[in-house]
Amino acid sequence: MSATPAREAGRSQAPGPGVLAVTGSTGELGRRVAQRLADAGQPQRLVVRSPDRAPTLPGATVAAADYADAAAAERALSGVDTLFMVSGAEEADRVTKHLTFIDAAVAAGVKHLVYTSFLGAAPDSTFTLARHHYATEQHLHASGISHTILRDNLYLDFLPMLAVDGVIRGPAGEGRVAGVARDDVADVAVAVLGEPGRHAGQVYDLTGPFALTLEEAAATMTAILNRPYRYEEETVEQAYAARAHYGAPAWQVDGWVSTYTAIAHGDLAEVTDTVERVAGHPPVDFAEVLRRANPVAEA
Repeated sequence: MSATPAREAGRSQAPGPGVLAVTGSTGELGRRVAQRLADAGQPQRLVVRSPDRAPTLPGATVAAADYADAAAAERALSGVDTLFMVSGAEEADRVTKHLTFIDAAVAAGVKHLVYTSFLGAAPDSTFTLARHHYATEQHLHASGISHTILRDNLYLDFLPMLAVDGVIRGPAGEGRVAGVARDDVADVAVAVLGEPGRHAGQVYDLTGPFALTLEEAAATMTAILNRPYRYEEETVEQAYAARAHYGAPAWQVDGWVSTYTAIAHGDLAEVTDTVERVAGHPPVDFAEVLRRANPVAEA
């Protein structure tokens, strides 16, 4: 199913977003959401770690807070009705930071929180980092705050970054991934933020229009970007060995490798119609994402 009721979510949010705050505006997804809200004339508060990096947008104010700093977060969120919370950077203590920030939102009196999670988040997700999202979701449910969860598939925008010297290597086999464009996630987020009460208690699975193999992704990149790409299968053992030289902690390497094994296991293959139902337009495909990001290559 593409949408399911979240447990124990309150429904106290009045129609409309009220005072709206957005996190992550210095990153790829939050920036898109903040820009869309500004273009629509929606006032917003940009909650960022580094105020000097916040985008300059009409109708936007800036407040400084880190997810790990409960006191600063509570101050930054004081008076906020609706909060868009982009999941934090992949760090060993990410869950702790998420929970601290959610508790600060509750303490500040935030009425509705929209959180960006990951498709299939569960305590035993193949993609190990999705387990962080599951823990965060469980805390949201227990907190009593009204909320909406956006469970994003892998970002289509991210797929080109898997290629090193034109080769995508990993143990994904012939598995498929129904990746979603960041632009489409942003459109869904803006729709939800505009009517939070309507979307209270919902868990939305966000995907693109179809699922593709990494071999097909490489072929699409070759066609659109006008340079050769290919997919090269690895065993799980080869994948770990090939990434050992980075010197990354074990949890991070597990996350890298399990991105591919989750595809191999079929965990990311389901296609939903949620983007069209919530945002009001069909999701874009991988080729279009590449064209938008590389207009010169398209020409």
